[in-house]
Amino acid sequence: MEKKANHFSGQIGFVLAAAGSAVGVGNLWRFPYLAAKDGGGLFLIVYLALVLTFGFTLLTSDIAIGRRTKKSAIGAYTQMHPNWKFLGILTFLVPVLIMTYYAVIGGWVTKYAVVYLTGAADAAAGDSYFTAFISSPVVYALLFMGITGFIVYRGIQGGIEAVSKWMMPILLVLVVVIAFYSLTISHTDENGQLRTGLQGLLYYLTPHVEGLTVSRFLQILLDAMSQLFFSLSVSMGIMITYGSYVKPEVNLNRAVNQIELFDTGVALFAGAMIVPAVFVFSGTEGMSAGPSLMFVSLPKVFAAMGGAGVVVGVLFFVTAIFATLTSCISVLESIVANCMEIFHTSRKKTVLVLSVIYLAASAVIALGYSLFYFQVTLPNGTSGQLLDLMDYISNSVMMPLIALLSTILIGWVRTPAFVIEEMESSGHTFRRKKIYIVMIRYIAPILMFILFLQSTGIL
Repeated sequence: MEKKANHFSGQIGFVLAAAGSAVGVGNLWRFPYLAAKDGGGLFLIVYLALVLTFGFTLLTSDIAIGRRTKKSAIGAYTQMHPNWKFLGILTFLVPVLIMTYYAVIGGWVTKYAVVYLTGAADAAAGDSYFTAFISSPVVYALLFMGITGFIVYRGIQGGIEAVSKWMMPILLVLVVVIAFYSLTISHTDENGQLRTGLQGLLYYLTPHVEGLTVSRFLQILLDAMSQLFFSLSVSMGIMITYGSYVKPEVNLNRAVNQIELFDTGVALFAGAMIVPAVFVFSGTEGMSAGPSLMFVSLPKVFAAMGGAGVVVGVLFFVTAIFATLTSCISVLESIVANCMEIFHTSRKKTVLVLSVIYLAASAVIALGYSLFYFQVTLPNGTSGQLLDLMDYISNSVMMPLIALLSTILIGWVRTPAFVIEEMESSGHTFRRKKIYIVMIRYIAPILMFILFLQSTGIL
């Protein structure tokens, strides 16, 4: 089959592509916002503990299943147990939904990068700029979708790996550079109070436990867990697909460690880049939820920096383009790989057909703020429109459900040996084997059940 003639060239290629998938736009706006909201260092400690246990378990499972079955989600779950094919179909549907809106967010990021590059940064800091922009034409979303399609069309090594190999190191450098710059800034507000970047970093790193209750801690735990989902690209078939492209001799243990390290490192630096900067110019009140942090609060912060703000703004939105594009590529690749297996079609034909479908879908979602606007109240109490609805169904309902079902399948139906044998098949020791068994059988299913009840609004 044409697909399996395509492999990542080796460990580095796989790790950078998988890290590219994992490091998405959520690392840049969702992680810093949650850290500021959920007790700073307290959130960081909880998050790191979850990465090393819960995140590692789901990531290991997906990659090992992919390499062992040499198939994408539908084929992989069918091969593991024919009665569980439905889980493969559910997993396949997550990227199908996410792909409808990911290029739209990519379009927003691209538009802001262009605004900063063309010297119109002051306009971007205006209160109504973002809302006026998202209800305007769909050109940037279509451009972003077209670039994504072109890269996936070029294949594994020639497209996905080639792009990831230069984008991810640059992204890492940019995040570190902006983070260090954030620590050097200071600002005196109208009350004469001086705030510095280092004070902002201290606020970000210090565990704030005052007034902590059991229910508040549970909320922090669930926030950290849902962020982990966003962040590691688990329970959506992407890592199964990428795992199927990994050569048998690659050490999966080391690869999983490197992906965890890269993804968590970028998230931590994103917090060190954004929290101190917003703290200096807006105090803790500037940490608004959702995309408004990235598209409303940060442009105001960049404007307050003066001339340097334009440069920082350009660097930040270029970083965001790289993060969004590498994730968008992995989402499309997961759909392409499944469709090639189901319909026995070539990569090029499959990508062309799917690109046309998703160019249309991106246009519809982008127009969800104007032409197709409607307001709906979601089960978790928030209200949203077309993009929010797609995001809610895929991220809050389907992904926790898939993770819950897959822990039952691996932990109890197929037993953890299915994954462990693959982790050791290249002759390397699976050092975290005992943690893996306890997590996949006992702890992860319970956590997933609670997260599912909470994210669907039942709890």
